[in-house]
Amino acid sequence: MQIESIRLKNFRAFQDVHLKNIPRFCVLVGANGTGKSTLFSVFAFLRDAMTTNVTAALGRLGGSRGLAEVRSRGRSDPIEIEIKFRATLTKGQSRRITYELHIDEQNGRPVVKREILQYRRGSRGQPWRYLDFTCGAGEAVTNELESVTDETQLRREQQTLKSPDILAIKALAQFERFPAVVALGNLIENWHLSDFHISRARPEAEAGYAEHLSREGDNLSLVVDYLYRQHPTVFRRILDRLKDCVPGITQVEAKITEEGRVLLKFQDGAFEDPFLARYVSDGTIKMLAYLVLLHDPKPHPLLCVEEPENQLYPSLLWDLAEEFRAYAQRGGQVFVTTHSPDFLNAIHLDEVFWLVKEQGYTKAYRAANNVQIKAYMDGGDQMGYLWKQGFFPGVDP
Repeated sequence: MQIESIRLKNFRAFQDVHLKNIPRFCVLVGANGTGKSTLFSVFAFLRDAMTTNVTAALGRLGGSRGLAEVRSRGRSDPIEIEIKFRATLTKGQSRRITYELHIDEQNGRPVVKREILQYRRGSRGQPWRYLDFTCGAGEAVTNELESVTDETQLRREQQTLKSPDILAIKALAQFERFPAVVALGNLIENWHLSDFHISRARPEAEAGYAEHLSREGDNLSLVVDYLYRQHPTVFRRILDRLKDCVPGITQVEAKITEEGRVLLKFQDGAFEDPFLARYVSDGTIKMLAYLVLLHDPKPHPLLCVEEPENQLYPSLLWDLAEEFRAYAQRGGQVFVTTHSPDFLNAIHLDEVFWLVKEQGYTKAYRAANNVQIKAYMDGGDQMGYLWKQGFFPGVDP
């Protein structure tokens, strides 16, 4: 599954932005306040809206002002979110699916003004609309799984939701007969934001069970213990990569104390006795956490990472970029924000977008579309050096 395009209108700083041809590994560059984190909040908003409703999701994102705070300043038009993604549906068929969501107000309350999901069944022609709702009422195709050869053969069923602020995909994603909606639901529900904090990963964790690394990494020792016991091959791969990146480390273990806490112990080949995580460098802990995240036996379909360069030695950033790229090549998709020229030096031309504030709103530019940057990269330059030299208009490193 891969997001290929995102179009946003009237969503905070994104008054009218369209990111096209998004790669599996996508790096976002920009000054503070240009909207890098806001892009991630779009995914969080959609997940909250699917879990609850649009009103609650707007409240969580915009506080007491809700829609007024989330909508771009000075605008009164509906918020629009359009996501084009490619997913494999029945019989191994890959489809480019478009999901479009418009949010507005009605009688002072947020409503789903329009919700559409559509895709082409063949390689040509107009896309067929499989879901079309307005203000809580609409229709959904019920024979999507059948071998339909003409759009007129589609059976459309009228439905009315309990409230006009409920997403239609929230209900339909529970049924296998709506495979495109199920694919979108899986993408939204299982996306992951990583905002790792060293201080949260160092303390001994209460004994318990965890299969996936949390947003801030506070369950790192539990996940290491899980991988060690349940996925020894994956654990060995992580350890081998850690030894490649951090000289001296030969073993990592998760031990349960008499008090029922789980702590990480590291073995340095130069010393007989292992030492605890609190004596290990910040970079070692963080690199271990990213390796645990990126070698998850059940990877997230969409992974977003905020400024991974923090607390890492610059030479490790090349290895980390390669790990992100490998994760994406295995089938996930990765969005990363960065302020590091060293990290950018490891990034390919077609993997970078940069964001700029122009007249109060964000604009997005693709590095591959900049003739000058492309010429320098073709000549052997590296992205981070070009950024430092001012070749990204409107963005200072």
